[in-house]
Amino acid sequence: MLKKRDVQDAPVLFDLMSDPEVFPYVRHKVNTSDEFYFLTKQTIEAEENGELISRTIVDEQYNPIGTINLFDIENNAGFLATWIGKPYFGKGYNKLAKDAFFEELFYQHDIDAVFIKIRRANVRSLKAILKIPFVMYGNESYPEVFNKINDSQLVAVYDLYVITKENYFSHTQTSAEGEEAI
Repeated sequence: MLKKRDVQDAPVLFDLMSDPEVFPYVRHKVNTSDEFYFLTKQTIEAEENGELISRTIVDEQYNPIGTINLFDIENNAGFLATWIGKPYFGKGYNKLAKDAFFEELFYQHDIDAVFIKIRRANVRSLKAILKIPFVMYGNESYPEVFNKINDSQLVAVYDLYVITKENYFSHTQTSAEGEEAI
């Protein structure tokens, strides 16, 4: 479902990212395959330096279909950014990728919180975030982060959501106990 970023996947990922239904929601926008290749190399180097965590989302045949990343890691917290190519919309890959990524972040890395900023106009992402049972609305509980993501805006453009390690562990432990009882 997830693999480390690889420059060999750049051409396929660039084609998927370029779709008009995907491109507006991608964090790092590039206009050519060469720029995407260079960005991928930079991403791999940044991960090696501990600045971010980035994975390629793959389908059942290990074809690259999107990316999932934790950016701006600071104080054991970072911002989640995910995109999946249009041919894979609505097929459950987003949930599978997030489940695998959260598992990795909270069990293998020293991450305590994952922030998600969602543009209020992005209905697809708003629907997706509400499907995560351990996510919390963060506008009021993390006002400094909320203000930072909406800095210099007269009206808030983004809502803030957060997944804490504590909520994640609590939910996964409860889910596992429920499965054992069946």
